[in-house]
Amino acid sequence: MVSPSSASPGILHSVRTFADGLLGTVEDRIELISVELQEEKLRLIKVFIWISAAIFTGVMAITFASITLVYLLWDSARLAALGGLTLLYSGAMVTIIVAFRRHLARQPKPFAATLAEIKVDRTCIRTES
Repeated sequence: MVSPSSASPGILHSVRTFADGLLGTVEDRIELISVELQEEKLRLIKVFIWISAAIFTGVMAITFASITLVYLLWDSARLAALGGLTLLYSGAMVTIIVAFRRHLARQPKPFAATLAEIKVDRTCIRTES
């Protein structure tokens, strides 16, 4: 006759093995998320630095070019020069905004690798059931 205590270790062992596998999978996914989060942070910092540098140098160039142009045309066509510069800068701003939105649309989705791995895990779980 089999005693109830001899059946429990088999079930307990199965539960422990299952829990260990589940926790291992969760641990892997959390590590993947942390790596992707670190990559996203570094990418964001790089983008911020590049944008800041471009804005600073662009503003300096535009400011001095505008001052020079208005100074040269002060007596003959200062209003035309100011109006033309305003239209030029407005057009450049719209062009930059459109190009930047296209750039953002082409960026990979954050945590794409983690989401893909979770989908694979769910597919594996569904097919084994």
